[in-house]
Amino acid sequence: MASKWLRWTPAVAVPAVIAAGVLAGSVPASARDPLPDKTPAQVLAMIGQHTTKSLSGTLEQTSEFGLPDVPQIGPSSGAGTGSIAELLAGPHSARVYVDGPTKVRVQVMDRLAERDAVRQGNDVWLYNSKDNTATHVTLPEKAAGHKSPDSRTPGTMATPEELAARMLAKIDSSTDVTVGNDVEVAGRAAYNLTLTPRSQGTLVESVAIAVDGEKGLPLSVEVRARGQAEPAFRTAFSSLTLGAPDAGLFNFTPPPGATIKNLALPATPHAAKDMGKHHAKGKATNATGKSPSLTGSGWETVVGFPARAGGANADAPSADTLLKDPLLRQAIITVPGGRAISTSLLNVLLTDDGRVFAGSVPLERLQAAAAAR
Repeated sequence: MASKWLRWTPAVAVPAVIAAGVLAGSVPASARDPLPDKTPAQVLAMIGQHTTKSLSGTLEQTSEFGLPDVPQIGPSSGAGTGSIAELLAGPHSARVYVDGPTKVRVQVMDRLAERDAVRQGNDVWLYNSKDNTATHVTLPEKAAGHKSPDSRTPGTMATPEELAARMLAKIDSSTDVTVGNDVEVAGRAAYNLTLTPRSQGTLVESVAIAVDGEKGLPLSVEVRARGQAEPAFRTAFSSLTLGAPDAGLFNFTPPPGATIKNLALPATPHAAKDMGKHHAKGKATNATGKSPSLTGSGWETVVGFPARAGGANADAPSADTLLKDPLLRQAIITVPGGRAISTSLLNVLLTDDGRVFAGSVPLERLQAAAAAR
């Protein structure tokens, strides 16, 4: 669960993060009657007011982050997890089952393995078929009845609703919000809500969110990077059924011979509340009481993590943690002041003194943030 630091990174990094073919999210809904005209504010209200709590479907995700085409070295380790770089390269497909906030199952179907994340109440199972390992996490009692997005680990794909929420949180005076032509996703007519940063200081060119014309549920998210012809990231339902899935899908028993690890999470203040509380001062306090730095705002936000010593601030990333990922290790380049992982939508700077800076901004902005501290 040390990967909780991903909650601090820009939304485009979450693969949450994270199949072959063209996604239906970019296909015009010409075969059906057009949806009633709505303003951007009305479409945003639909998203905020939607009450869809139960569904099942298949998610398809494609990524073109511009990472080097490097092979996988050995199996990804850790129950329910996969290489971060794996999710930032190539297509992925996942089956998603949801019945309220505390019954969720996500099955990431890779070519040679399957990763499962299953929550039922306060019990969460993370399973990786590649090495037959499982982690059982017991959430604190106060988590009952609430979503736990921060418990998601690399190797599981976020839903369009989760990604849309992160993108919409960036809307401010520097964002142009429009509604384009209707689109069709998984056979459902949807409004095409487009977010376009006015600032030139971000790598993000635009974000398109397909919003179900009847329910207001986000059905797809497409992120485009500046100077790149193809979308850098797309995730969409290719099939969708509204209604409660079979209750048995949320029961999980590790296969015979699986290596099982049990964890119990302590009851801690929600990091998002602390983050909002300290944002104006340029600080964000996470669950361990440590304070990442925040430079800039909205699409230009740079998050800086102090060097980790003696195991302190376990929720924050460190250069050593990132370098353990075999694919990222090959994608790292040497830059003045440290090393960097550079993609079309996200840059990460690992300084020589152990600090980590990340943002959807040019690398020079990260270096300037590091030099100022």
